[in-house]
Amino acid sequence: MEPLGTPVPPPVPPPDPALDPALDPAPGPALDPAASQPGLGIFWMLVTGLCFVAVTASVKMVGDAVPAVQAGFLRYALGIVFVLPMLPAVRRAAIDRATGALLLTRGVTHALAVSLWFFAMTRIPIADVTALNYLNPVYVILLAVIFLGERLGPWRIGAVVVAFIGTLVIIRPGFREIDIGHLVMLGTAVAMAASYFMAKVASRTLDPQVVVVCLSLVVPVVLAPVAWAVWVPVGRGDLGWLTLCAFFATGGHYAMTLAFRAAPLAVTQPVSFVQLIWATALGVLVFGEPLDIFVILGGGMIIAAISFITWRETVLARRARALSPRP
Repeated sequence: MEPLGTPVPPPVPPPDPALDPALDPAPGPALDPAASQPGLGIFWMLVTGLCFVAVTASVKMVGDAVPAVQAGFLRYALGIVFVLPMLPAVRRAAIDRATGALLLTRGVTHALAVSLWFFAMTRIPIADVTALNYLNPVYVILLAVIFLGERLGPWRIGAVVVAFIGTLVIIRPGFREIDIGHLVMLGTAVAMAASYFMAKVASRTLDPQVVVVCLSLVVPVVLAPVAWAVWVPVGRGDLGWLTLCAFFATGGHYAMTLAFRAAPLAVTQPVSFVQLIWATALGVLVFGEPLDIFVILGGGMIIAAISFITWRETVLARRARALSPRP
């Protein structure tokens, strides 16, 4: 997700906390409209969704055979190989004490989010997990207001309200039995939003590759002692699924980067809703989960609210660039 403010690119909803931390690309120059390739951007965003659905499928295949903390540890430990090419950037980085503390705090927060996410995946349908994950950028907006003093105008307030109404549509308190997994996912969204928020603060002074590598190294270190305490033998099958999880996470975020380079967020953002459709189909057809139209409806409300913020802040950024004096 991009830093929230005016004028800056708007937030992008992270699919899953178990995914590679390179999800949100660092701030960069605005995409030249003349160079925009909407069709290519949509294509890569569809590839991104397929990869992320594959991640949730691989985690679902592991189920509760491996404790959530251990599964999260293995996912990040196996994923270290994918960030090894970025290590030279870390060696060149000048990380002061305050930034180091921020990166460490982010790693601890992210480790908590990963553990909660793996647990939720064993309790509630894939569609519910995917839909509730769309809340992450909404929480980031609120964090930016609280800690960065950003203004929460009427349009943003309206979008946040719609997103939370969508959450109520998904959970439907009083109309369905609320599993502990739903409550855990709400906590996951908060923890993950805090992690992305800290990543964006750190990316103001650090190369984004450094932020990625530090998280990839800190998370398994934080989870290792707890994972050791609950460790169970892991079969080859489960180890293979967790390796696929790391592989598809990395591939998904690479595809997302290509999508962001090809087209504006206002084009690629709404395409992420397709991931919810695919996740729902996967749960119904492969895992025998019930089809819940309210989950799709609520998830649609959340992504619509986020997409509106994306579109509006893109327009504001374009206006600000048009009014800024040219050298």
